[in-house]
Amino acid sequence: MKNAENIKFNLPEDLKKCIEFHGHLCPGLVYGYLVAKEAITLLKLKRSKDEEVVAISENDSCAVDALQIMLGTSTGKGNLILKDYGKNAYTIFNRSHKKAFRFSRKRYYRYGGEFEEEFSRLDQAISSDTASEREKWRHKMLKAKDLLSKPFSDVFSSKEVDIVMPPYAALARSEACAKCGEMTMSTKMVRGENGKRICIPCSS
Repeated sequence: MKNAENIKFNLPEDLKKCIEFHGHLCPGLVYGYLVAKEAITLLKLKRSKDEEVVAISENDSCAVDALQIMLGTSTGKGNLILKDYGKNAYTIFNRSHKKAFRFSRKRYYRYGGEFEEEFSRLDQAISSDTASEREKWRHKMLKAKDLLSKPFSDVFSSKEVDIVMPPYAALARSEACAKCGEMTMSTKMVRGENGKRICIPCSS
């Protein structure tokens, strides 16, 4: 049996940038990287400087960080929308072409690399909650390596979707909360018991 610590990676430069931002290599990051690469090809995307590209992620996993680096999407710009459904699914928009694709992971993941026997053993250990931290790490590395070697269509399904383009990020003036005095986006404020405008934390 080969030792998973001997796994050799030839990582693309753009994936290295994702790892540098995220902090480590893991299967979740690879999922986001693969989706971003496929979206760039299908939608003829360039990295978004403003809101030219929009990504909707149906989870809050490590994959989101790869979308940020590869596509230039972020919650701060308003072109990264998180819907935490716990689904490994992503919809990517090209505003200028008015086109969008939804990518969802296929039902079964089967490891088919050179460490297949070890992966199976580690998978069972993790399922039975008997895996050590080292074994969990090795399992992640094996899966990441295998994902990078697979055709995209083996991992994700791709479907062009008709969807209403989300509005651009809203801009609004700030005003002081009548209760705590802190500056708050005016469109996020509510009316308090005395009719004065207050921030959401002060209303609860």
